[in-house]
Amino acid sequence: MHKDRWLLPAGIEEILPPRAQVIEYLSRELLDLYASWGYEFVIPPLVDYLDSLLTGTGRDLDPQTFKFTDQLSGRMLGTRADMTPQVARIDAHHLRTDAPTRLCYLGTVLHARGGDFAGTRSPLQIGAELYGHAGLESEVEILRLMLLTLETAGIRDLYLDLGHVGIFRGLARQAGLDEPREMELFDALQRKAIPELETLLDAYRLPAAPARMMLALAMLDGNDALDRAATELAAATPPVRAAIDHLRWLADETRNWLPDIPVHFDLAELRGYHYKTGVVFAAFVPAWGREIARGGRYDDIGRVFGRSRPAVGFSTDLKCLLRLGTSIDEPYRHVRRILAPWSPDPDLQREIERLRREGHQVITELPGQAKDTRALGCRERLEQTDKGWALVAV
Repeated sequence: MHKDRWLLPAGIEEILPPRAQVIEYLSRELLDLYASWGYEFVIPPLVDYLDSLLTGTGRDLDPQTFKFTDQLSGRMLGTRADMTPQVARIDAHHLRTDAPTRLCYLGTVLHARGGDFAGTRSPLQIGAELYGHAGLESEVEILRLMLLTLETAGIRDLYLDLGHVGIFRGLARQAGLDEPREMELFDALQRKAIPELETLLDAYRLPAAPARMMLALAMLDGNDALDRAATELAAATPPVRAAIDHLRWLADETRNWLPDIPVHFDLAELRGYHYKTGVVFAAFVPAWGREIARGGRYDDIGRVFGRSRPAVGFSTDLKCLLRLGTSIDEPYRHVRRILAPWSPDPDLQREIERLRREGHQVITELPGQAKDTRALGCRERLEQTDKGWALVAV
């Protein structure tokens, strides 16, 4: 009856050694990287008021958020499904500076459903966000930092995918769509369901030019998407053309900084459509069917906290990076594990301290324990000789 108590819910996993050690090592490497760029570490709470968690993101995060009632206040609480709204609150409500603010974070988020990143429902999310600058340069900085994150994790065979939510949003406005119809087209566009899209456009009886451009948008992906957009969306309003120009400038500037990273375009990609306000981007590896990191611009996210500032950021899942990284565990492959006897001998303790300072792992043999030294991963042990304590191969 109790034999299955060790089972975990679907999409929830434990992290065991040595994998947990590798994740800890990687997290320290990445947080040190962000600090070297001036990003300050923040720790948002795991549980928060629901209206704070869902601000500006409503439909995107609502289905993924576990909800329950606070026994103290009677208000609805939720476990965070993404830390971006909480970090936006920190910038808007607590820091309140006019200068650009750089923040980073690391922690578990919980998803009511799976399908994100590596399919886990408990990603170990790490990311960085830059507030207070609306220009192209802050987007390039975040892109560079995202790709450095992946490189640090040992992921090098990747490409960058760029889009802009302003293109679809502008076409929807030009077509005079109400919100329900906009969302129906949005859903079909995300699935690239061309026949369904054609059926909807016919049913809406849109003017010929907006309908044609909306259908063309579904196929504007690939390396030449911006060039084709100049023709296919020539009749679009100025906001749409400005969004296309912005993508071109961002791609050109990104290539200046990261000439070895392939840049692709998908103008129908609308990640985070309900709260993103501009460029959206994601990193992919060819053999992996999901994005491994994502980000974009979300300038209005702090408005509900009393202060709307330009914002751009990215996030990824350390568990996903661990799965895909090729040399991420290299520092642990060559760690020396040494067994030492149980003894208060001062000379022995000094030798143990010296070895530990040098980065080696020294395990004290407990009295009465099983004598399987290799099961502990030790290939050497400290033994007393005529010349003092010395390392001896096991």
